[in-house]
Amino acid sequence: MSDERRIVIVGAGPAGVRAAETLVAAGVKPIVIDENARWGGQIYRQPPANGGFERSKKTLYGFEAHKAEALHSTMAALLPHLDYRPDTLAWACEAGRLDTLHAGRELRVPFSHLIIASGATDRVLPVRGWTLPGVYTLGAAQVALKAQGCAIGRRVVLAGTGPLLYLVAYQYVKAGAQVVAVLDTSPLSQQIAAAPKLARLPSTFAKGLYYVGWLKTHGVRIERNVTLVGIRGVDGVQALEWRASREDSPTETIACDAVGVSFGLKPETQLADLAGCRFRFDATNRCWLPEVDPAGRSSVRGLYLAGDGAGIAGADAAELAGRRAALALLDDLGIAHPRGPGMPDAASIERSLKRIAVFREGIEMAFAPSAKCASQWPDDMTVCRCEEVDAGTMRRCIRDGEANEINRLKALTRVGMGRCQGRMCGEAALTLLAEETGQSLDAVGRLRSQPPVKPIPLAPEMVADDIADIPVEARDE
Repeated sequence: MSDERRIVIVGAGPAGVRAAETLVAAGVKPIVIDENARWGGQIYRQPPANGGFERSKKTLYGFEAHKAEALHSTMAALLPHLDYRPDTLAWACEAGRLDTLHAGRELRVPFSHLIIASGATDRVLPVRGWTLPGVYTLGAAQVALKAQGCAIGRRVVLAGTGPLLYLVAYQYVKAGAQVVAVLDTSPLSQQIAAAPKLARLPSTFAKGLYYVGWLKTHGVRIERNVTLVGIRGVDGVQALEWRASREDSPTETIACDAVGVSFGLKPETQLADLAGCRFRFDATNRCWLPEVDPAGRSSVRGLYLAGDGAGIAGADAAELAGRRAALALLDDLGIAHPRGPGMPDAASIERSLKRIAVFREGIEMAFAPSAKCASQWPDDMTVCRCEEVDAGTMRRCIRDGEANEINRLKALTRVGMGRCQGRMCGEAALTLLAEETGQSLDAVGRLRSQPPVKPIPLAPEMVADDIADIPVEARDE
């Protein structure tokens, strides 16, 4: 690849793979940087090649097995035609350059064009006891099942809200794990009100209804419109306490040794932020997103976004958005679009994405987290685990008039300054600040990203900028 045209894709999930496929079909050889050991992203995550266990795609992915197989086989066929770099973390981005880490070595990767397909992570809102061993996000619970062949516990409670709650419960029970309860903080009435928008994708809507019905017929307790009181335990999880959200409802206790908790998904936008992209507040996703046009172009020339990293829309939309971003990149390079089977045109892709967007509005309406949940957090509850900042410390800072904007609160309390760089605690800090000040989420500001976006060694070995030109098989020599 010439220095004048060095194209990099970050992420090898549905968006990244389809972007790569489109570019390769047009005669372009991209570099694909993948944090995982094998392509597929989170939803189609593959077990390790030498994991010591075998599970069929039907077992791993259920209804989506054929889609997973199609994506996996597509990427496998592409490998001779691109530069695939697994186990590589993109931890910083600036004009024309990515900083990555592979096998303890820092690799600087220059680019002329960049497609960021960074995906999403769990939206974390704390409850008392959430720092105990045995508490996981739903995403982590999926990783344990798909990549490690195990469950997070023997008696598992899954709690929070979002469609992932029911999908993970279904996957766990199908795998033979004991899920004693699913506790959804969203009311059923909220989900019923969203049905007209959810019906825009009837097959997807039907799958969600099937998961709920299947879980009930297999003895899994499902409760909606609940308040999570706290997780109890000493050296690990022993029980979860909850109550119905009605006034004066009694607290109930469910014995368990593991809890999976999440309140939906939020986009991973740190690389786009570090690259200088403009952001806007998105009411549907309830967070700040990079500005993109319908083709995925950002405000930074030569930088494109696709998939859940540009706004939560699901795997099908991610595949379409990955293709669309690649087509936009080809347009900007003056290269003709590839034609043939499996290569939809730009207009049809955009029509499909608009239809999915209506469905996603329904999902966010059905599973919206409570806007007033922070009032239930006791002062001594940890909000930022990395820096050990509790809710009381943040409240005192806010009530003393010292902070009414998120980055000011960060500077005064160190919330979001630790290893996770706000990826885990940022949502909670914004929620608490908005509730304490009576402002909307967009009014309290956007937590600015800082490198590294994920933890890296303090002194990684430095490697020259031209590492991108070294053949993959020779890089560790």
